[in-house]
Amino acid sequence: MLIEEVRQLDERGMAAWDQHNADDFADMFADDFTLSDVSLPDALHSTDQVRQYMETWFTAFPDMHVRSINRVVTEDAVAAEVEFTGTNTGPLVVGGMEVPATGKSVKGTGTYFVSVRDGKITSFSAHPDVAGMMVQLGMMPEA
Repeated sequence: MLIEEVRQLDERGMAAWDQHNADDFADMFADDFTLSDVSLPDALHSTDQVRQYMETWFTAFPDMHVRSINRVVTEDAVAAEVEFTGTNTGPLVVGGMEVPATGKSVKGTGTYFVSVRDGKITSFSAHPDVAGMMVQLGMMPEA
């Protein structure tokens, strides 16, 4: 793929997150893919799991917004740093456990790494700053 095509695919994914469109995001994945996230106990391999993963975040933070801070794009990969904001007004699922809403707002960061083949995502590895988010939500003491 051309770098510009990979960049557009990544921007489509960021827009899906920011607009809370789980279907658009899930449609970006190849038939055979892996999505991993440090907050999940196991990797995801189906688009239904991807939709559910996104809906879990949108339930916990219904006003969530994301934006790209830094990004490197090649012909077959993206590495990016993102910032997200939101208010925790719904239950939050972390590490397979559900935590009640705190009503607190967060401003967090994270990184993700994507591999692309034939216009589709073959691997997506997300690394949100879960500890920083937990501190802001009052679930962990500040270091």
